[in-house]
Amino acid sequence: MNLRSLFAWLVLATLVSGCQTTSIRAAWFDTDFAGPPLRKIVVSSRVGGTAESRAVEEAFVAELRGFGLEAVAGHTVRLEDPGMSDEAFKTALANTGAQGLLLVDLLGVDTRTQVSTTMVRGGMGWGRGTWGWGGTAHTTMIPVQQVSQYDLATVETKLFQIQNRQLVWAATTSTLNPRSAAREAPAFASLIVRQLADRKIIPAK
Repeated sequence: MNLRSLFAWLVLATLVSGCQTTSIRAAWFDTDFAGPPLRKIVVSSRVGGTAESRAVEEAFVAELRGFGLEAVAGHTVRLEDPGMSDEAFKTALANTGAQGLLLVDLLGVDTRTQVSTTMVRGGMGWGRGTWGWGGTAHTTMIPVQQVSQYDLATVETKLFQIQNRQLVWAATTSTLNPRSAAREAPAFASLIVRQLADRKIIPAK
């Protein structure tokens, strides 16, 4: 991997809008990757507990298959087993016949506070109500502070070539007010898989 590919971080201005709650904060790809596109991928997730991780894996498997790829959920080959040795891990991957390993890790969930100030009409004007003598309006503008809290889940996703253990693509994403892994995973998987297709790391749809 050359210096250019090592530091080819791309900051993507993907804004949260509508029902989209996940955005890519930063992404990296190996500019030396010349293909061919990966056609079989194993997905291994560490997002919350066992049920949450499996939901994420299954969402990625469904999305990858929608692009015509073969995909394997990591839990079906026991990759989630914390007692698995490195050698057993390598053997399990090799036995799948997959070309790529997609790792999805939850880095953390932060609760953040946002304070904003807006000006609203209020107070007492000169005269009756807010009307002064001569029919001139005298409305007082009052600053009002608004305080809101929101949760932000940060996830790191990495794609490796299994044969040479080469990192091909990586991204850090943020999910605003995540509800549950099962509900957020399909849209999250769709966002990631489309990025891989755009980079020609996997075949385009």
